[in-house]
Amino acid sequence: MPEQLPVRDTRHRPLRDLRISVTDRCNFRCRYCMPAEIFGPDFAFLPQHKLLSFEEIARLTNLFTQLGVRKVRITGGEPLMRKDLPVLIRMLRNIEGVQDIAMTTNGSLLVRHAPALREAGLDRVTVSLDSLDNERFGMMNGRGYPVEGVLAGIRAAAEAGLQVKINMVVQRGVNDQDILPMARYFREQGHTLRFIEFMDVGNSNGWKLDQVVPASEIIQMIHREMPLVPVEANYFGEVASRYRYEGSEQEIGLISSVTQAFCSTCTRARLSAEGKMYNCLFASAGEDLREPLRSGRSDDEIRELIRAIWEKRDERYSEERLDHTQGLRKRPKVEMSHIGG
Repeated sequence: MPEQLPVRDTRHRPLRDLRISVTDRCNFRCRYCMPAEIFGPDFAFLPQHKLLSFEEIARLTNLFTQLGVRKVRITGGEPLMRKDLPVLIRMLRNIEGVQDIAMTTNGSLLVRHAPALREAGLDRVTVSLDSLDNERFGMMNGRGYPVEGVLAGIRAAAEAGLQVKINMVVQRGVNDQDILPMARYFREQGHTLRFIEFMDVGNSNGWKLDQVVPASEIIQMIHREMPLVPVEANYFGEVASRYRYEGSEQEIGLISSVTQAFCSTCTRARLSAEGKMYNCLFASAGEDLREPLRSGRSDDEIRELIRAIWEKRDERYSEERLDHTQGLRKRPKVEMSHIGG
């Protein structure tokens, strides 16, 4: 295959990151993602035959790398609910061009799977944890799952040799009192903690602007007790603003899509569990790649389809939200559980 020129969208953003959802199912019912009253016992999740196979995911990933993708992140739903996930990790590890493989998980199944994931070639894991308070965390995850189960998963991942980061979605009046306890705990543990502003992802999480705790407020709160120093970004398109504790190399991060939009440097494409390509976390619709895969289209044809989808990309939802665009929040959006975070 001739060498491909880097693909860029209408705003000159390169394609560098691919987030792959391997399932739309999850064993938690977090209110900001899959509230139980909507995702109940009768909810129609995707049947197996509609999910991309591991071979199909690997084939698409190979084509994405030919267009510039270097980092791959496995998401869900809860990705560890997809059977034999280490098999997929090993397949992705063998693709030329893939430099980094990460996974986002709720951590509840990590104790069982961390060693096999690391052995298969997973580099990093990001664990979602919104509180260290058992009662509050059980309420937030919608299943009463205890904090210790997630902490055990974090320990298992670190012991297996995986780099571990923690994500905390902060909601005012829900878990904002946990900001400092979380910062203290994970500073002591030596893991990077990232605070995420509560976002209006999907249509069912009851998002309200007054529940957003701005990243600037979080930084000020922590800085008063544990002085912080800004850290330069590692690369173009880095999502989190980074800080380190004064006098150490220990870091925290802030993901501030609501108050400090980073659309201008977004390099991420998303592949849903059933094979649709989304150019934005807040997209209303995706482009079907499963049908071309299963109808016998060649690699060249599918690669050029992906190129065309990215080259027409113009999304900048978070910047538009900052501008208070009329009716923007009422626009239908794909659910986060369908395409990962």
